[in-house]
Amino acid sequence: MGAPRRKECPMVRLVFIDLDDTFVAPDKTIPRDNLRILDVSAERGVQFVPCTGRSLRGVPRELLAHPTVCHAVCGGGALVYDVRSGRVVREVSIDRPLVRALYADVRGQRVAFDLFTPEGVFASRENLPLYDLVEMTEATRRMVLSRRTFVDCGTEELIERVPSICRVNVLFADERGRRATRDAVAARPGLFGASSIPMNLEVTSAEATKGTALLWLCERLGVDVADTVAFGDSENDVSMLDVAGDAVAMENASPEVRAHARHVAPRCELAGVARYLEPLLA
Repeated sequence: MGAPRRKECPMVRLVFIDLDDTFVAPDKTIPRDNLRILDVSAERGVQFVPCTGRSLRGVPRELLAHPTVCHAVCGGGALVYDVRSGRVVREVSIDRPLVRALYADVRGQRVAFDLFTPEGVFASRENLPLYDLVEMTEATRRMVLSRRTFVDCGTEELIERVPSICRVNVLFADERGRRATRDAVAARPGLFGASSIPMNLEVTSAEATKGTALLWLCERLGVDVADTVAFGDSENDVSMLDVAGDAVAMENASPEVRAHARHVAPRCELAGVARYLEPLLA
C-alpha cells in the first residue's frame, strides 16, 4: 500500500483511536512513536480522541495527561468524557429491563457479566473463577481484573444496585456461551453487540456505538466528519470506521474489519498509527 493521499483527507482535525491492538501494543504498552505522534498532533492543533471499550480509569495516563487529548469515548461509545474536568458530557444507558432480560437468557452459561457505569466497572465476586477460564492473553486478563470492582452479591442484585448501566461486557468460557449471548442480543433490537477479543461481547444500547459517539462529538465541536481519521482493529470499531472521513484498519485486524477501511496501517506493535499519520501531519 502506498502513502496516504492528502486529497482523500484534506484536513485532519480529530483522530479517533481504538486502544487495544491499535494504539496500544498486545503487551499493553504504547509504542514510543505513537507517543511521539501525540506531540506532533498537539503542535498541529489536531485532537486525539481515545475511543475504547475501556472505562475512563482504563485509559493510559500518557493519553489522559497529554494536551492533545481533550475528550475520551469509553464503554464502546456509551460514555463521552471531558478529560480535563472528568465530567461525562454524553451518556447513553441501557434500559434496566433489557439488562435483566439479557442476564436471564445467559445466566445458565459459563459467562461473566460485567456492568459498566459512569462510576466504574462492577462484577459479582461469585464470577471471579470464570475469568481464569476465558481464552485471552495474560496481559489482557491482568488488565481486565485490575479494572473491575468485585462486589459481594449476585449479578441479579448487582443489576438493581448500580445507578445506571451503560454497557455490559459478557466474557464466555466456551462456544456455547458465545452463541447464547449473541442470540440473546440479536433477539433485542434495542441492544447492540460487538467483540473486541474472541471470547467477549460488548453490549450497549443500539444508540451507543463508537460510530454514534464520533458523530456526536464532531457535532458538539463543530468539526466536519470529513476531517476525521479513525483507527481500529476489531468488530467493535466497525461502526466508527463506517462513518469517519478516513477509515484505517490495522494490519493485524481481521479481514472482516479491514473490509470496512479505506486504508491499512502497519501492525499496532510497529506504531502503525504514527506511521500512517506522519505524512498527513507533516
